[in-house]
Amino acid sequence: MSNIVLITGASSGFGALTARALADRGNTVYAGMRQTTTRNAAQVQAAADYSREHGVDLRSIELDVNSQQSVDTAVAHVIAEHGRIDVLIHNAGHMVTGPVEAFTPEQLAELYNVNVLSTQRVNRAALPHLRAAGRGLVIWVSSTSVKGGTPPYLGPYFAAKAGMDSLAVSYAAELARWGVETSIVVPGSFTSGTNHFAHSGKPEDTDIEAAYETKYPGLVDQVAKKLADLAPADADASMVSDEIARIVAMPPGQRPYRVHIDPANDGSEEVSDVADRIRNEFLTRVGLTDLLTVKPNAN
Repeated sequence: MSNIVLITGASSGFGALTARALADRGNTVYAGMRQTTTRNAAQVQAAADYSREHGVDLRSIELDVNSQQSVDTAVAHVIAEHGRIDVLIHNAGHMVTGPVEAFTPEQLAELYNVNVLSTQRVNRAALPHLRAAGRGLVIWVSSTSVKGGTPPYLGPYFAAKAGMDSLAVSYAAELARWGVETSIVVPGSFTSGTNHFAHSGKPEDTDIEAAYETKYPGLVDQVAKKLADLAPADADASMVSDEIARIVAMPPGQRPYRVHIDPANDGSEEVSDVADRIRNEFLTRVGLTDLLTVKPNAN
C-alpha cells in the first residue's frame, strides 16, 4: 500500500532528496517548505516538474515549522485529502558556524526553535491522527554530532540536534503502545549534496568573533575541509535519502530504531550502540520491555 508521507524542510538537501526517493517508490509525498510562492517558488516548480516527468506523486505544501498555524494548516490539508498520515519525517533544521560565545542567547533560542521546537509543533498536529489509526512511522533526522566527534565552532548546532535526538528517544517509548514506530536516522557530515555549510548562520557579536579569530584563524573553513577530506569520494547525501526510503518500505513493526549513515565514521555509531543498549536494559529492568518493540494495532 502506498504511504501518505509528510516531510518537513524539503526545499533542498536531505529533505528534497528524500521526498523524491519516497515518491519514486510509489508513495504520496507532501514536501513541506515555507514561502512556497516567493523564496522557494523555484523549488516548488522543480518538485512539480519532477512529479510530472517521473510519473510520481510529489506535492509541495506550505509548511513553516516555526508557525503552529502553518503546521496545523498543512496537516489538516493532508488529512482532508487522504484521511491519514502514515509517515511523518522530521527533517527541518538549520546550521550555524562560529565560536559559541559570539552567538547571542536570542540566536541560540532561534536555532533551538528551528531544530527542536518545530518537531513538537508538528507532532502535536500530526500524532493524534497516527495514534487514532493505531499505526504509523515517525522518522527523526538526527546527526552524528549528537554522540560522535564534535569539532569546534559548531556548538549551538550540536546542542540543538542533541535536544531533538533526546525528544525522539522519549517519543519512541511513549508512542510504542499506540502502534506508532520510531526510526532515528543519523547522518554524518555530508559535504556533498547539502548546503549546510554554505547556508550556515553566523554569530551576531562580531567583536567576540574577531577576538576568537586571533587564536583560531580560519577554523570554520579548516573544519569544513577536514570533514570533506574524511568522507570517501563516493559519499553523497543521497545515501541518507535512500536509507530513509528503505526504512519506509519495510514491513510495519520491523523498522530499525536507529541507523547511522556516516561514511566519515566519527564514532557516533559506537557511542549510540552503548546508549541504546543501556536504554533497552533499563526499560527491561523496570518492566517496560513492551516499549522496545511496536506491534501496529489493527484498528
